[in-house]
Amino acid sequence: MTTTIDFIRHGEPVGGSRYRGGGVDDPLSENGWAQMRAAVGNHRPWQAIYTSPLVRCRAFAEELAARHGVPLRVDERLREIGYGEWEGRSHAEVQAEDPGLRKRLWLDPVVFMPPGAESLESARARMTGTWEDILDQHPGQHVLVVAHAGVIRMLLSQMLGMPLERLFSFSVSYAALSRVAVDAIDGARLQRLLFHGASRLPESAP
Repeated sequence: MTTTIDFIRHGEPVGGSRYRGGGVDDPLSENGWAQMRAAVGNHRPWQAIYTSPLVRCRAFAEELAARHGVPLRVDERLREIGYGEWEGRSHAEVQAEDPGLRKRLWLDPVVFMPPGAESLESARARMTGTWEDILDQHPGQHVLVVAHAGVIRMLLSQMLGMPLERLFSFSVSYAALSRVAVDAIDGARLQRLLFHGASRLPESAP
């Protein structure tokens, strides 16, 4: 039995480039809506859709679920990682304050997360709770998760056995798609990353 899980990151939000963690709830820009609609096209392979409660994810998930009559679940555990004192600040502002700060964050986010930020251990625990629930409640089904770059990085890195220190070692673009297949074999789960960072669902999708 194979369970298939698709991830899509939200599209471009309004407000320009800045740190949007769990405490910033900017809506999608017109371009962001266009990015997400183009990414999924007219495909409708999903039996369930899960979404972050933040509007840049939730609004599109609600539209897609209503259009195709797919059950939608808003899950608080899919909220983006909290960036503490960096919430709402532009990348340029943070860089100007300390030119080496962003580099240290990317190289070792466990040690150099911003002051007041959510710990990566705590974030991973809540996000993987959703992952396990999806696998338990939707065996053999195809599920879409509408979430944030941090959530997608966290769940894929966990699946691939990567340490938290390597969390930023791959990118997740706006409206990018990833697909994971999970095979149940003799009581164990074999997890496979089928593709990552696609701008469109493949034509072979149902």
